[in-house]
Amino acid sequence: MDMTDLASRLASGDRRALARAITLVESRRADHREAALALLADLARSGREALRIGLSGTPGVGKSTFIESFGLRLTGQGLKVAVLAVDPSSARSGGSILGDKTRMERLSRDPQAFIRPSPSQTHLGGVARRTREAVALCEAAGFDVVLIETVGVGQSETVVAQLCDLFLLLLAPAGGDELQGVKRGIMEMADLILVNKADGDLKPAALRTVADYAGALRLLRRRPQDPEDFPKAMPVSALEEQGLADAWAEMQALVAWRRETGHFARRRAEQARHWFEEEVREGLLAVLSRPGPARERMARLGAAVTRGEITPEAAAAELLTTL
Repeated sequence: MDMTDLASRLASGDRRALARAITLVESRRADHREAALALLADLARSGREALRIGLSGTPGVGKSTFIESFGLRLTGQGLKVAVLAVDPSSARSGGSILGDKTRMERLSRDPQAFIRPSPSQTHLGGVARRTREAVALCEAAGFDVVLIETVGVGQSETVVAQLCDLFLLLLAPAGGDELQGVKRGIMEMADLILVNKADGDLKPAALRTVADYAGALRLLRRRPQDPEDFPKAMPVSALEEQGLADAWAEMQALVAWRRETGHFARRRAEQARHWFEEEVREGLLAVLSRPGPARERMARLGAAVTRGEITPEAAAAELLTTL
């Protein structure tokens, strides 16, 4: 694979080149990893930047329907939209359905949109390990907005906040009261809470849920990256495409304020530092999994722990001092 040619085609907006590049960065082969790092370093010089929007919510809340309706609204305004959808992997077989592209049938046919489902594999936190690199590739390909749809498992899904400029939390009507709203974790990460399915018989329940969460948000400690009235809760209907224009206007207002005050650039710099440290942690784990002295010491100490000759804590401390 010619990396120079791939980089050139990707930078010109070639969708096939983008798909091949994402496959390359997701590969676990050592030679592919070396090529991926060279490609990312080359593309980083382009200086292109997209608005990164993370989206989370419980299964069945309508994430795919929302992304399709919202994405079509953005492409209708002339924006290029990339969707990176992370699908949960089976703990037994390791496989994933990767059905998000099928769900977003209209958006997948839009020439201004690109949809890429990826398996979560063993990575926790609702995103795949290489999602951040896939985002960088989409930016280099000239996309204006990158939507990152997480697995959708609930309160622990906070890693996506380290990937995006805006984090949207999608909730269902009657999904909880004020006490549910003040739960720490994912709620503290959200910039905008959107209560979906605010249509038909569910509309009154959706409006009550918005009121409940609006009250809960006022009880949370104010974050320095937010203007006076953020974060906020809003009703939307992805099915009837209601409230999407208002939600997009709020997103644009928040991003504009963060750019003016320097929070936008500062947040991106902090995220880069976070992923550097995360790569170091993953690298250390990889050292322990590869054949070599470290793996042999770990096997020897593990056997000693099994026999009861040493405590797990002491064995771990002994191993770490030799790394």
